[in-house]
Amino acid sequence: MTTTENRPGSTTVTEVIDWSAAPTPSDEAGWLERARAVRRILERDAAARDRAGATPYDEVALLKEAGLVTLLGPVEHGGGGQEWPTAYRVIREVAAGDGSIGQLLGYHLLWFWAARLVGTPEQIEAVEADATRNRWFFGGAVNPRDQDLRIRDDGDEIVYDGRKSFSTGSRVSDVTVLEGVLEGTDTHVFAIVPSAQDGIVFHDDWDNIGQRLTESGSVTITDVRVPWASAAGFVDKVFQPRVYNTLNVPTIQLVFVSFYLGIARGALETGAEYTRTVTRPWLHGGHDRAVDEPYQLDLYGDYQSKLWAAEALADAVAAEGLALHRDAWNVTAQQRGEHEVRVAAVKARATEVALEITGGIFEGLGARATAAGLAFDRFWRNIRTHTLHDPVAYKRREVGARLLRDELPEPTWYS
Repeated sequence: MTTTENRPGSTTVTEVIDWSAAPTPSDEAGWLERARAVRRILERDAAARDRAGATPYDEVALLKEAGLVTLLGPVEHGGGGQEWPTAYRVIREVAAGDGSIGQLLGYHLLWFWAARLVGTPEQIEAVEADATRNRWFFGGAVNPRDQDLRIRDDGDEIVYDGRKSFSTGSRVSDVTVLEGVLEGTDTHVFAIVPSAQDGIVFHDDWDNIGQRLTESGSVTITDVRVPWASAAGFVDKVFQPRVYNTLNVPTIQLVFVSFYLGIARGALETGAEYTRTVTRPWLHGGHDRAVDEPYQLDLYGDYQSKLWAAEALADAVAAEGLALHRDAWNVTAQQRGEHEVRVAAVKARATEVALEITGGIFEGLGARATAAGLAFDRFWRNIRTHTLHDPVAYKRREVGARLLRDELPEPTWYS
Protein backbone atom coordinates (compact mmCIF):
# COMPACT_ATOMS: atom_id res chain seq x y z
CA MET A 1 0.00 0.00 0.00
CA THR A 2 1.12 3.52 -0.73
CA THR A 3 -0.55 5.75 1.82
CA THR A 4 -2.24 8.96 0.79
CA GLU A 5 -0.57 12.19 1.80
CA ASN A 6 -1.85 13.48 5.11
CA ARG A 7 -4.74 15.84 4.55
CA PRO A 8 -5.95 18.03 7.40
CA GLY A 9 -7.88 15.72 9.71
CA SER A 10 -6.76 12.57 7.91
CA THR A 11 -5.71 9.47 9.80
CA THR A 12 -2.44 7.77 9.00
CA VAL A 13 -2.05 4.14 7.97
CA THR A 14 1.66 3.43 8.13
CA GLU A 15 1.91 -0.10 6.72
CA VAL A 16 3.31 -0.22 3.18
CA ILE A 17 2.40 -3.14 0.95
CA ASP A 18 3.00 -3.17 -2.79
CA TRP A 19 -0.32 -4.72 -3.78
CA SER A 20 0.49 -4.29 -7.47
CA ALA A 21 3.41 -6.71 -7.12
CA ALA A 22 1.10 -9.56 -6.15
CA PRO A 23 -1.25 -11.26 -8.61
CA THR A 24 -4.91 -10.31 -8.31
CA PRO A 25 -6.70 -13.06 -6.37
CA SER A 26 -8.83 -15.30 -8.55
CA ASP A 27 -10.85 -17.17 -5.94
CA GLU A 28 -12.47 -16.72 -2.53
CA ALA A 29 -9.46 -18.04 -0.62
CA GLY A 30 -7.21 -15.46 -2.24
CA TRP A 31 -9.58 -12.58 -1.55
CA LEU A 32 -10.03 -13.63 2.06
CA GLU A 33 -6.27 -13.70 2.54
CA ARG A 34 -6.06 -10.19 1.09
CA ALA A 35 -8.86 -9.05 3.41
CA ARG A 36 -6.94 -10.52 6.36
CA ALA A 37 -3.88 -8.52 5.33
CA VAL A 38 -6.02 -5.38 5.36
CA ARG A 39 -7.39 -6.38 8.76
CA ARG A 40 -3.88 -6.78 10.17
CA ILE A 41 -3.01 -3.26 9.03
CA LEU A 42 -6.18 -1.70 10.41
CA GLU A 43 -6.19 -3.41 13.80
CA ARG A 44 -2.72 -2.20 14.78
CA ASP A 45 -3.85 1.35 15.47
CA ALA A 46 -7.64 0.93 15.48
CA ALA A 47 -7.95 2.20 19.04
CA ALA A 48 -5.99 5.39 18.30
CA ARG A 49 -7.90 6.06 15.09
CA ASP A 50 -11.21 5.49 16.88
CA ARG A 51 -10.15 8.03 19.49
CA ALA A 52 -9.10 10.58 16.84
CA GLY A 53 -12.31 10.15 14.83
CA ALA A 54 -10.71 11.72 11.75
CA THR A 55 -11.93 11.37 8.18
CA PRO A 56 -10.65 7.97 6.94
CA TYR A 57 -9.04 9.01 3.67
CA ASP A 58 -6.09 6.65 4.12
CA GLU A 59 -8.29 3.75 5.13
CA VAL A 60 -10.40 4.08 1.97
CA ALA A 61 -7.19 4.36 -0.07
CA LEU A 62 -6.12 1.08 1.52
CA LEU A 63 -9.39 -0.59 0.45
CA LYS A 64 -8.89 0.69 -3.08
CA GLU A 65 -5.27 -0.34 -3.38
CA ALA A 66 -5.99 -3.80 -1.99
CA GLY A 67 -8.67 -4.19 -4.66
CA LEU A 68 -11.50 -4.74 -2.20
CA VAL A 69 -13.64 -1.90 -3.60
CA THR A 70 -13.86 -3.71 -6.96
CA LEU A 71 -14.36 -7.16 -5.48
CA LEU A 72 -17.76 -7.51 -7.20
CA GLY A 73 -16.66 -5.80 -10.41
CA PRO A 74 -16.35 -7.52 -13.79
CA VAL A 75 -13.00 -9.21 -14.37
CA GLU A 76 -12.77 -7.77 -17.88
CA HIS A 77 -12.66 -4.27 -16.38
CA GLY A 78 -10.15 -5.14 -13.66
CA GLY A 79 -12.56 -6.29 -10.96
CA GLY A 80 -12.51 -9.34 -8.74
CA GLY A 81 -15.48 -11.07 -10.36
CA GLN A 82 -16.67 -12.38 -7.00
CA GLU A 83 -20.21 -12.84 -5.66
CA TRP A 84 -22.00 -11.91 -2.46
CA PRO A 85 -21.06 -14.87 -0.22
CA THR A 86 -17.39 -13.96 -0.69
CA ALA A 87 -18.13 -10.25 -0.25
CA TYR A 88 -19.88 -10.87 3.07
CA ARG A 89 -16.87 -12.82 4.38
CA VAL A 90 -14.47 -10.10 3.20
CA ILE A 91 -16.55 -7.48 5.04
CA ARG A 92 -16.35 -9.64 8.18
CA GLU A 93 -12.57 -9.78 7.98
CA VAL A 94 -12.17 -6.04 7.53
CA ALA A 95 -14.68 -5.28 10.31
CA ALA A 96 -12.73 -7.52 12.70
CA GLY A 97 -9.87 -5.05 12.31
CA ASP A 98 -11.97 -1.88 12.31
CA GLY A 99 -15.75 -1.87 12.51
CA SER A 100 -16.11 1.53 10.88
CA ILE A 101 -14.10 0.54 7.83
CA GLY A 102 -15.99 -2.74 7.61
CA GLN A 103 -19.24 -0.78 7.48
CA LEU A 104 -17.87 1.61 4.85
CA LEU A 105 -16.80 -1.31 2.68
CA GLY A 106 -20.14 -3.06 3.14
CA TYR A 107 -22.19 -0.02 2.21
CA HIS A 108 -19.90 0.67 -0.74
CA LEU A 109 -20.33 -2.85 -2.11
CA LEU A 110 -24.10 -2.61 -1.75
CA TRP A 111 -24.28 0.65 -3.69
CA PHE A 112 -21.76 -0.62 -6.23
CA TRP A 113 -24.17 -3.53 -6.78
CA ALA A 114 -27.35 -1.43 -6.68
CA ALA A 115 -27.42 -0.94 -10.43
CA ARG A 116 -27.77 -4.70 -10.77
CA LEU A 117 -30.65 -4.68 -8.32
CA VAL A 118 -32.61 -1.86 -9.90
CA GLY A 119 -31.14 -0.82 -13.26
CA THR A 120 -31.76 -1.84 -16.83
CA PRO A 121 -29.27 -4.27 -18.41
CA GLU A 122 -27.63 -1.39 -20.27
CA GLN A 123 -27.29 0.68 -17.07
CA ILE A 124 -25.87 -2.27 -15.17
CA GLU A 125 -23.16 -2.82 -17.76
CA ALA A 126 -22.24 0.87 -17.94
CA VAL A 127 -22.19 1.53 -14.19
CA GLU A 128 -20.18 -1.57 -13.31
CA ALA A 129 -17.64 -0.89 -16.04
CA ASP A 130 -17.12 2.75 -15.01
CA ALA A 131 -17.11 2.00 -11.26
CA THR A 132 -14.59 -0.80 -11.66
CA ARG A 133 -12.20 0.94 -14.05
CA ASN A 134 -12.20 4.14 -11.99
CA ARG A 135 -12.28 2.41 -8.57
CA TRP A 136 -15.17 4.59 -7.46
CA PHE A 137 -15.93 4.53 -3.76
CA PHE A 138 -19.67 4.77 -3.17
CA GLY A 139 -21.59 6.63 -0.51
CA GLY A 140 -25.34 6.82 -0.12
CA ALA A 141 -27.92 9.36 1.05
CA VAL A 142 -30.96 7.07 1.23
CA ASN A 143 -32.24 7.10 4.81
CA PRO A 144 -35.94 6.09 4.55
CA ARG A 145 -36.84 7.49 7.98
CA ASP A 146 -36.27 11.01 6.66
CA GLN A 147 -38.57 12.91 4.36
CA ASP A 148 -37.91 11.85 0.77
CA LEU A 149 -35.78 14.05 -1.43
CA ARG A 150 -37.92 15.99 -3.89
CA ILE A 151 -37.43 15.32 -7.59
CA ARG A 152 -38.76 17.49 -10.37
CA ASP A 153 -38.91 16.55 -14.02
CA ASP A 154 -37.01 19.11 -16.09
CA GLY A 155 -37.22 17.76 -19.62
CA ASP A 156 -34.25 15.49 -20.26
CA GLU A 157 -33.14 15.78 -16.64
CA ILE A 158 -34.43 15.19 -13.14
CA VAL A 159 -33.45 17.54 -10.31
CA TYR A 160 -32.97 16.47 -6.66
CA ASP A 161 -33.49 18.74 -3.63
CA GLY A 162 -33.77 18.08 0.11
CA ARG A 163 -31.87 16.90 3.16
CA LYS A 164 -30.96 13.54 4.70
CA SER A 165 -29.92 12.88 8.29
CA PHE A 166 -27.39 10.23 7.33
CA SER A 167 -25.06 9.91 4.37
CA THR A 168 -22.60 7.12 5.07
CA GLY A 169 -19.33 7.54 3.20
CA SER A 170 -19.88 11.27 2.58
CA ARG A 171 -16.47 12.95 2.20
CA VAL A 172 -14.54 9.78 1.37
CA SER A 173 -16.88 8.82 -1.48
CA ASP A 174 -16.32 9.48 -5.16
CA VAL A 175 -20.00 9.06 -6.01
CA THR A 176 -23.20 9.18 -3.95
CA VAL A 177 -26.42 7.28 -4.48
CA LEU A 178 -29.48 9.53 -4.22
CA GLU A 179 -33.11 8.46 -3.92
CA GLY A 180 -36.24 10.60 -3.95
CA VAL A 181 -39.83 10.86 -5.09
CA LEU A 182 -40.93 12.47 -8.33
CA GLU A 183 -43.20 15.44 -7.66
CA GLY A 184 -46.90 14.70 -8.03
CA THR A 185 -46.34 10.91 -7.91
CA ASP A 186 -45.31 8.16 -5.52
CA THR A 187 -42.52 7.10 -7.88
CA HIS A 188 -39.10 6.61 -6.28
CA VAL A 189 -36.01 7.26 -8.39
CA PHE A 190 -32.43 6.17 -7.66
CA ALA A 191 -29.42 7.79 -9.33
CA ILE A 192 -25.64 7.90 -8.93
CA VAL A 193 -24.05 11.36 -8.84
CA PRO A 194 -20.53 12.74 -8.23
CA SER A 195 -20.01 13.48 -4.53
CA ALA A 196 -17.80 16.53 -5.13
CA GLN A 197 -20.19 19.14 -6.48
CA ASP A 198 -21.64 22.42 -5.25
CA GLY A 199 -25.12 20.96 -4.89
CA ILE A 200 -24.04 18.41 -2.27
CA VAL A 201 -23.05 19.76 1.14
CA PHE A 202 -21.88 17.27 3.77
CA HIS A 203 -22.30 18.73 7.24
CA ASP A 204 -19.62 16.74 9.14
CA ASP A 205 -21.96 16.30 12.12
CA TRP A 206 -21.53 12.58 12.77
CA ASP A 207 -20.64 12.54 16.48
CA ASN A 208 -21.98 9.22 17.78
CA ILE A 209 -20.49 6.90 20.36
CA GLY A 210 -19.66 4.19 17.82
CA GLN A 211 -18.78 3.63 14.16
CA ARG A 212 -17.02 6.96 14.44
CA LEU A 213 -15.10 6.75 11.15
CA THR A 214 -18.05 5.97 8.87
CA GLU A 215 -18.61 9.57 7.75
CA SER A 216 -22.34 9.14 8.35
CA GLY A 217 -23.39 12.73 8.99
CA SER A 218 -26.20 14.70 7.38
CA VAL A 219 -26.25 16.11 3.87
CA THR A 220 -28.13 18.82 2.00
CA ILE A 221 -28.96 18.30 -1.68
CA THR A 222 -29.65 21.41 -3.76
CA ASP A 223 -30.46 21.43 -7.47
CA VAL A 224 -28.52 18.25 -8.26
CA ARG A 225 -29.23 17.36 -11.89
CA VAL A 226 -29.22 13.89 -13.40
CA PRO A 227 -30.07 12.85 -16.97
CA TRP A 228 -33.24 10.78 -17.20
CA ALA A 229 -31.11 8.18 -18.95
CA SER A 230 -29.25 7.66 -15.65
CA ALA A 231 -32.40 7.17 -13.54
CA ALA A 232 -32.00 3.57 -12.41
CA GLY A 233 -34.46 1.19 -14.03
CA PHE A 234 -36.31 3.82 -16.10
CA VAL A 235 -36.94 3.64 -19.83
CA ASP A 236 -38.60 6.67 -21.44
CA LYS A 237 -39.36 7.99 -17.93
CA VAL A 238 -41.24 4.79 -16.99
CA PHE A 239 -39.92 2.41 -14.32
CA GLN A 240 -39.46 -1.23 -15.32
CA PRO A 241 -40.41 -3.10 -12.12
CA ARG A 242 -39.46 -6.65 -11.17
CA VAL A 243 -39.37 -8.58 -7.90
CA TYR A 244 -35.59 -8.44 -7.93
CA ASN A 245 -35.85 -4.69 -7.28
CA THR A 246 -36.87 -5.52 -3.70
CA LEU A 247 -33.77 -7.61 -2.90
CA ASN A 248 -31.83 -4.52 -1.87
CA VAL A 249 -33.18 -4.84 1.68
CA PRO A 250 -32.22 -8.50 2.32
CA THR A 251 -28.82 -7.73 0.82
CA ILE A 252 -28.12 -4.72 3.02
CA GLN A 253 -29.34 -6.63 6.07
CA LEU A 254 -26.79 -9.35 5.30
CA VAL A 255 -24.15 -6.63 4.96
CA PHE A 256 -25.12 -5.52 8.48
CA VAL A 257 -24.85 -9.12 9.70
CA SER A 258 -21.39 -9.33 8.17
CA PHE A 259 -19.85 -6.39 9.96
CA TYR A 260 -21.67 -7.23 13.22
CA LEU A 261 -20.08 -10.69 13.20
CA GLY A 262 -16.75 -9.22 12.14
CA ILE A 263 -16.76 -6.75 15.04
CA ALA A 264 -17.70 -9.56 17.41
CA ARG A 265 -14.81 -11.68 16.12
CA GLY A 266 -12.45 -8.74 16.50
CA ALA A 267 -13.54 -8.34 20.13
CA LEU A 268 -13.22 -12.06 20.84
CA GLU A 269 -9.81 -12.51 19.26
CA THR A 270 -8.38 -9.25 20.61
CA GLY A 271 -9.73 -10.16 24.04
CA ALA A 272 -8.30 -13.68 23.86
CA GLU A 273 -4.85 -12.34 23.03
CA TYR A 274 -5.03 -9.94 25.97
CA THR A 275 -6.15 -12.74 28.30
CA ARG A 276 -3.31 -14.97 27.10
CA THR A 277 -0.62 -12.32 27.52
CA VAL A 278 -1.74 -9.76 30.10
CA THR A 279 -4.66 -10.85 32.28
CA ARG A 280 -3.56 -12.16 35.68
CA PRO A 281 -5.16 -15.18 37.34
CA TRP A 282 -7.39 -14.52 40.33
CA LEU A 283 -5.25 -14.60 43.46
CA HIS A 284 -7.62 -17.00 45.23
CA GLY A 285 -8.25 -19.24 42.23
CA GLY A 286 -5.28 -21.55 42.64
CA HIS A 287 -4.00 -21.14 39.07
CA ASP A 288 -0.76 -19.67 37.79
CA ARG A 289 -2.14 -18.49 34.46
CA ALA A 290 -5.40 -16.78 33.51
CA VAL A 291 -5.86 -19.25 30.65
CA ASP A 292 -6.15 -22.08 33.16
CA GLU A 293 -9.02 -20.49 35.07
CA PRO A 294 -12.18 -22.62 34.61
CA TYR A 295 -14.34 -19.51 34.23
CA GLN A 296 -12.07 -18.21 31.45
CA LEU A 297 -12.30 -21.47 29.55
CA ASP A 298 -16.07 -21.46 29.95
CA LEU A 299 -16.41 -17.83 28.89
CA TYR A 300 -14.30 -18.09 25.76
CA GLY A 301 -15.70 -21.50 24.87
CA ASP A 302 -19.24 -20.17 25.14
CA TYR A 303 -18.53 -17.09 23.03
CA GLN A 304 -16.58 -18.96 20.37
CA SER A 305 -19.37 -21.54 20.04
CA LYS A 306 -22.05 -18.88 19.68
CA LEU A 307 -20.03 -16.96 17.12
CA TRP A 308 -19.32 -20.07 15.06
CA ALA A 309 -23.04 -20.88 15.03
CA ALA A 310 -24.00 -17.37 13.92
CA GLU A 311 -21.33 -17.35 11.21
CA ALA A 312 -22.52 -20.72 9.92
CA LEU A 313 -26.11 -19.48 9.71
CA ALA A 314 -24.95 -16.32 7.95
CA ASP A 315 -23.01 -18.37 5.39
CA ALA A 316 -26.02 -20.61 4.75
CA VAL A 317 -28.39 -17.67 4.23
CA ALA A 318 -25.85 -15.96 1.95
CA ALA A 319 -25.71 -19.09 -0.21
CA GLU A 320 -29.52 -19.10 -0.45
CA GLY A 321 -29.48 -15.47 -1.54
CA LEU A 322 -26.86 -16.19 -4.21
CA ALA A 323 -29.32 -18.45 -6.03
CA LEU A 324 -31.74 -15.52 -6.27
CA HIS A 325 -29.07 -13.11 -7.49
CA ARG A 326 -28.02 -15.58 -10.19
CA ASP A 327 -31.60 -15.79 -11.48
CA ALA A 328 -32.17 -12.08 -11.14
CA TRP A 329 -34.85 -11.55 -13.77
CA ASN A 330 -37.04 -14.46 -12.65
CA VAL A 331 -37.23 -14.10 -8.86
CA THR A 332 -40.75 -14.62 -7.52
CA ALA A 333 -42.44 -12.91 -4.58
CA GLN A 334 -42.55 -16.26 -2.78
CA GLN A 335 -38.80 -16.80 -3.19
CA ARG A 336 -38.08 -13.27 -2.07
CA GLY A 337 -40.29 -13.58 1.02
CA GLU A 338 -38.84 -16.91 2.11
CA HIS A 339 -35.32 -15.52 1.78
CA GLU A 340 -36.21 -12.40 3.79
CA VAL A 341 -37.47 -14.53 6.70
CA ARG A 342 -34.11 -16.32 6.83
CA VAL A 343 -32.31 -12.98 6.63
CA ALA A 344 -34.42 -11.70 9.51
CA ALA A 345 -33.46 -14.75 11.58
CA VAL A 346 -29.72 -14.33 11.07
CA LYS A 347 -29.96 -10.56 11.62
CA ALA A 348 -31.60 -11.18 15.00
CA ARG A 349 -29.08 -13.83 16.00
CA ALA A 350 -26.05 -11.80 14.88
CA THR A 351 -27.30 -8.76 16.80
CA GLU A 352 -27.74 -10.72 20.02
CA VAL A 353 -24.45 -12.61 19.76
CA ALA A 354 -22.44 -9.50 18.89
CA LEU A 355 -23.89 -7.48 21.75
CA GLU A 356 -23.25 -10.34 24.18
CA ILE A 357 -19.64 -10.88 23.13
CA THR A 358 -18.60 -7.23 22.88
CA GLY A 359 -20.16 -6.37 26.23
CA GLY A 360 -19.26 -9.55 28.07
CA ILE A 361 -15.65 -9.94 26.96
CA PHE A 362 -14.54 -7.71 29.83
CA GLU A 363 -15.23 -10.61 32.21
CA GLY A 364 -12.23 -12.33 30.67
CA LEU A 365 -9.97 -9.28 30.65
CA GLY A 366 -10.01 -7.84 34.14
CA ALA A 367 -10.28 -4.33 35.55
CA ARG A 368 -7.02 -3.07 34.04
CA ALA A 369 -8.47 -3.65 30.57
CA THR A 370 -10.89 -0.78 31.07
CA ALA A 371 -8.04 1.71 30.54
CA ALA A 372 -9.14 4.27 27.96
CA GLY A 373 -6.00 3.82 25.88
CA LEU A 374 -6.85 0.18 25.16
CA ALA A 375 -10.34 1.13 23.94
CA PHE A 376 -11.78 -2.35 24.37
CA ASP A 377 -15.12 -0.60 24.66
CA ARG A 378 -14.99 0.38 20.99
CA PHE A 379 -16.26 -3.04 19.94
CA TRP A 380 -19.41 -2.69 22.06
CA ARG A 381 -19.86 0.98 21.12
CA ASN A 382 -19.69 0.08 17.44
CA ILE A 383 -22.20 -2.76 17.74
CA ARG A 384 -24.54 -0.85 20.02
CA THR A 385 -24.60 2.12 17.66
CA HIS A 386 -25.44 0.29 14.45
CA THR A 387 -27.75 -2.42 15.84
CA LEU A 388 -30.22 0.38 16.59
CA HIS A 389 -30.60 0.89 12.84
CA ASP A 390 -33.92 -0.99 12.90
CA PRO A 391 -35.57 -2.78 15.85
CA VAL A 392 -34.46 -6.40 16.09
CA ALA A 393 -37.83 -7.35 17.59
CA TYR A 394 -39.41 -6.82 14.17
CA LYS A 395 -36.96 -9.32 12.70
CA ARG A 396 -37.99 -11.95 15.22
CA ARG A 397 -41.63 -11.12 14.50
CA GLU A 398 -41.15 -11.88 10.81
CA VAL A 399 -39.78 -15.30 11.70
CA GLY A 400 -42.62 -15.96 14.15
CA ALA A 401 -45.28 -14.91 11.65
CA ARG A 402 -43.85 -17.34 9.11
CA LEU A 403 -43.80 -20.21 11.60
CA LEU A 404 -47.19 -19.64 13.26
CA ARG A 405 -49.29 -18.05 10.51
CA ASP A 406 -47.44 -19.07 7.34
CA GLU A 407 -47.08 -15.37 6.45
CA LEU A 408 -44.30 -13.88 4.40
CA PRO A 409 -43.16 -10.27 4.97
CA GLU A 410 -44.25 -7.64 2.50
CA PRO A 411 -41.31 -5.77 0.97
CA THR A 412 -40.58 -2.51 2.81
CA TRP A 413 -37.50 -0.36 3.30
CA TYR A 414 -36.62 -2.61 6.28
CA SER A 415 -37.99 -6.06 5.43
